[in-house]
Amino acid sequence: MGVKGLSRQRNKLYDREQIRVGYTFLSPVFLWMAVFVIFPVSFAFYLSLHDWNILSAEHSYVGLGNYLELLRTPDFLVALKNTIYFTAGNVFFTMVLSLIVAVLLNRKIRGIAFLRGLYYSPVVVSVIAAATVWTYIYDPQFGTLNSLLRLIHLPALPWLADPAWAMPAVIIMSVWKNTGYYMVIYLAGLQGIPESYHEAAKVDGATPWQCFWYITWPLLMPSTMLVVIMALIHSFQVFGQIYVMTAGGPVNSTLVLVYYLYQQAFVYFRMGYASAVGFVIFIVIFIATFIQFRLMDRKIQF
Repeated sequence: MGVKGLSRQRNKLYDREQIRVGYTFLSPVFLWMAVFVIFPVSFAFYLSLHDWNILSAEHSYVGLGNYLELLRTPDFLVALKNTIYFTAGNVFFTMVLSLIVAVLLNRKIRGIAFLRGLYYSPVVVSVIAAATVWTYIYDPQFGTLNSLLRLIHLPALPWLADPAWAMPAVIIMSVWKNTGYYMVIYLAGLQGIPESYHEAAKVDGATPWQCFWYITWPLLMPSTMLVVIMALIHSFQVFGQIYVMTAGGPVNSTLVLVYYLYQQAFVYFRMGYASAVGFVIFIVIFIATFIQFRLMDRKIQF
């Protein structure tokens, strides 16, 4: 064997050693994925194909029976409709408000760091604590919001007791809670836009609105796609505020998919049926995210 052959063999041994060391360092991640992701998802799919009550060790195979039952269950269809309603309102208003706040806070003025922290502060509050506070704010008799309405001579509203107002009330609370989080994403996007673009546009006579519409907004498309996708996923997983503020009522007007899953799993103990609901949520989120990528991919400028 010549010198070149020995060199190639030595390089192969070195590469194998590097691969072995790499997999050794990655093994904790693989173990974590196997225990906390792959096994739970696989077992959940297995359960979705069975009729299993958590109080019984026996379970029977039903195939796609749980999925077919979903399509025939009025409460599931109501929960799906309410989830889409909540998602549409929450994503739109959160995106708009977080963008407005980010633009207003993208300035170099005294105290701007304090203002940014102030707007971000609701994000760090527990959703359960925030929902509890907002339940008191929405109180029809002594709530702060109705007191303000009476102060300006407007009628008080039964926010969480009226099927027409319960979901808008939950959306308002959710927008308040999450705006600061998405504001940070937009703020990062705004600070990544070179100021020279705006200066050149102003020299050519562009108004502030034209600068925003033709320069800022197109360059914020990557941030916007991230905000929309994350807000959409979080909206489909809404649970805490529903659990605390309305418990799915009144008259199922705020019954959403995750709360419906919770009811089936931990109230009625139908684990197989609840697992099927969970996989439907995953499929809906996947399809919605895929559509977002397809619609926005051509508009994104990196």
